[in-house]
Amino acid sequence: MIAVVHHPDYVAPAAAHSSYQWNKNGLVRDLLRDSGEAIDWIEPDPMPRLWLEAAHDADYVAEVIEARVPRHKERRIGFPVTPVVARRAQVVPGGTYAAALIALDRGFAANSAGGSHHALADTGAGYCVFNDLAIAAIRLIEERTVQRILIVDCDVHQGDGTAALTAGRPGIATYSIHADKNFPARKARSTIDVALADGTDDDGYLAALTDSLPGLIDQVAPDLILYQAGVDPYAGDRLGRLNLTEAGLVRRDQWIAAQACARRLPLASTLGGGYDHDAMAVAQRHVASILALGRSNWGSLRS
Repeated sequence: MIAVVHHPDYVAPAAAHSSYQWNKNGLVRDLLRDSGEAIDWIEPDPMPRLWLEAAHDADYVAEVIEARVPRHKERRIGFPVTPVVARRAQVVPGGTYAAALIALDRGFAANSAGGSHHALADTGAGYCVFNDLAIAAIRLIEERTVQRILIVDCDVHQGDGTAALTAGRPGIATYSIHADKNFPARKARSTIDVALADGTDDDGYLAALTDSLPGLIDQVAPDLILYQAGVDPYAGDRLGRLNLTEAGLVRRDQWIAAQACARRLPLASTLGGGYDHDAMAVAQRHVASILALGRSNWGSLRS
């Protein structure tokens, strides 16, 4: 049975003039329900304000919670922060934290949202309001649930916010493999960054990933991997610059899972990016990712 964290508030109404696929979280939920796979659905609690403020500036947290984010920050985010969006922004980090706790017990869990890796200390950016990866990692370390975490980011865009928010924090390492010439223009510094040329295909991507990630996993020796499983490296993604097939994305996720299973490492995944005019096609790629991860041999971690 695959553990999937989902909250009704993940499904927010589309904001006016936003190109973000607001309905993809609901589609992911529906496709998983119809997949025939045994799913254990878990509803998370919102992330407490204390832990939002452990990663983000208190003034920015207040702006979001009270739905009074200045227009210039909303432009960086890409949509207005309404009360509904504000509620969603608090629930999603709670979902990533919950997925991490479940993964520590079961080996794997997926958050059906999250991966908001562009959000910075005092502002959101790139469709990201709060950085659920950084928030969850900081809380898990500071509560001493784990001693070391590795955040593995396979979105087509660099995980700049995650790298910036966790830089210098003991116990947290970051890895980002992304299109070099894609957003953001100004990159942060992850523990390891792998910048790929435009048009990199399945084989080139997997070669770069397999060459760079295992050594970092062994060096960090994490107690948990938080995985940003963006599907925007897909060749047809309108905000990507890489050339992966859907089969290549599945190969990526199966390989990531195999690395974790071989080392008996729990892994919690988040959706990350996926941008297409066809929201159903994006949701199908996310579901294929969750199923590829969840069907791996996680049972061996429970002994």
